[in-house]
Amino acid sequence: MRPLDQLQQTIAQRKAASVDASYTAKLLAGGVPKIGAKVIEEAAEVVEAAAEPGDAGRQHTIREAADVLYHLLVLLAARGVRLEEAESELARRFNM
Repeated sequence: MRPLDQLQQTIAQRKAASVDASYTAKLLAGGVPKIGAKVIEEAAEVVEAAAEPGDAGRQHTIREAADVLYHLLVLLAARGVRLEEAESELARRFNM
């Protein structure tokens, strides 16, 4: 199983978790406004990290990109959108 597929599965499971026990459940309970704010925050951080020089900047970019992907998957889950649907849209756009 791909890491993003596994993460999507974990996020789906956390929908039923207590907000006290799960950061993901707390985000989901906050809805699109709370999750969206985190997506925006993390997107800004990945751009800042990408501007950092050298391997340290590269590694920081990787970590921040992972944060963006996580929060984006939480946002998709909140809207009932599966990663496969976004992948299908990309395939449609590029005639794949």
